[in-house]
Amino acid sequence: MAQHHGLREVVLKLFEINAISFGEFKLKSGLLSPIYFNLRVIIGYPELLRKISELLWKAADNAGASYQITCGVPYTALPLATCISLDHNIPMVIRRREAKDYGTKQMIEGVYAKGDTCLIVEDVVTSGGSVYETAVELNKVQVIVKDAVVLLDRGQGGKERLMVDNIKLHSVLEIAYVLDVLVESEKITRGTFDAVHKFINDNQFKPSETKDNALSRKETYLTYEQRAEVTINPIAKRIFNIMHSKQTNLVFSVDASTATEVLRLANLVGPHICVLKTHVDIITDFTMEFVKSLVELSNKHNFVIFEDRKFADIGSTVVKQYSEGVYHIKDWAELTNAHSVPGNGVIKGLREAAQGLPRAALLIAQMSCKGSLTNESYVKSSLEIAEEFNDFVIGFICTSKLTDDPKFIHMTPGVNLSISGDSLGQQYLSPEEVIKNRKCDAIIVGRGIYSAEKPGEVAVQYKEAGFKAYLERMST
Repeated sequence: MAQHHGLREVVLKLFEINAISFGEFKLKSGLLSPIYFNLRVIIGYPELLRKISELLWKAADNAGASYQITCGVPYTALPLATCISLDHNIPMVIRRREAKDYGTKQMIEGVYAKGDTCLIVEDVVTSGGSVYETAVELNKVQVIVKDAVVLLDRGQGGKERLMVDNIKLHSVLEIAYVLDVLVESEKITRGTFDAVHKFINDNQFKPSETKDNALSRKETYLTYEQRAEVTINPIAKRIFNIMHSKQTNLVFSVDASTATEVLRLANLVGPHICVLKTHVDIITDFTMEFVKSLVELSNKHNFVIFEDRKFADIGSTVVKQYSEGVYHIKDWAELTNAHSVPGNGVIKGLREAAQGLPRAALLIAQMSCKGSLTNESYVKSSLEIAEEFNDFVIGFICTSKLTDDPKFIHMTPGVNLSISGDSLGQQYLSPEEVIKNRKCDAIIVGRGIYSAEKPGEVAVQYKEAGFKAYLERMST
């Protein structure tokens, strides 16, 4: 840890602005932690932001780190890396959290040369996963990572795990020092001090037993079966397990306007899909008897029912739309979706209405139609909502992979074996492009199947194409 006479004042200031909080907090991993660090708030305190950035630079300098460029881990560390770049005239590159589906499609933006060495800048390290993921993307463009600098090391094994990949982690603050300052200053009780220490000691991330440099190996992915183990939502677990057991990543969008036709298509295509997507508000003869028959087919053929409702209202209205009215969606649809436009209130409403039932939602982060307004800022907000409610939000409707978190499912619409478009702005993608190149998890197919003369046979073609692309991605 870098030594500096102002470290104590930094700790106390972070506590004062609630960048360090104590209580019971659900972490991204699902664990309940007695301490939480929200360092995003430091951007509201320019003097503190600049001071922390200088401490980060000094920590790397004192450690003898040698580098030509810096890269902040998105998103909290970006302003920290920017200050280092401006104050010390060091070029900076940016790692995207998600690849754009247009333009250069690059994950690393900025000016760099093959063989450059990069210093990664981070705010907090727990397991070291975000630093590692950033190093992987830099490595793909032949930028070398030897050092990373972090404001706070939580002391849960991240430093040791990164050493496996020959990345040295240098920290400004360590959790033990932070706790010592706060208890000595009577900001926390000895009981809180002991509880945090116990949590840290009981939740350690151990280095891999593999001693070779993981960054030099091929990129690896968890299988659908393995991802079923890391998610906490029962519907996500079911989808991943169906994808594995039925060897399909096909979602069928059955956009028929009569109950009879929906049931006919569901019975024909059901054996080959993991999810059946409905639009019940276009069914002219909807009844609860129809729903009962649809649920029976989902049990018979083992697929999840996904009502594509696209909720986009305030929480109190969404509760009624989801629970009441003609359709009673929550009573039969295991999965639904929502726009992020209203903020997290829409998810709060859905989750409240679904309480006690095995239910889940997807956020619509990107759309496949031409002229969509789902820009980078919208995607970022969607990711933040998903992470906040990861017990209920299980993934995204999107056109490219948005996050490396394996518990989130990426479903992509607008997939067709005959790539083209329609007169209403729908743009089509191939199964290979979606699964192998854009690294999404499931293909959503509608008219390519239901408009076919033999929907069941065509569904098999999509199923095989999608799963083949998955297997190829896994082997690269």
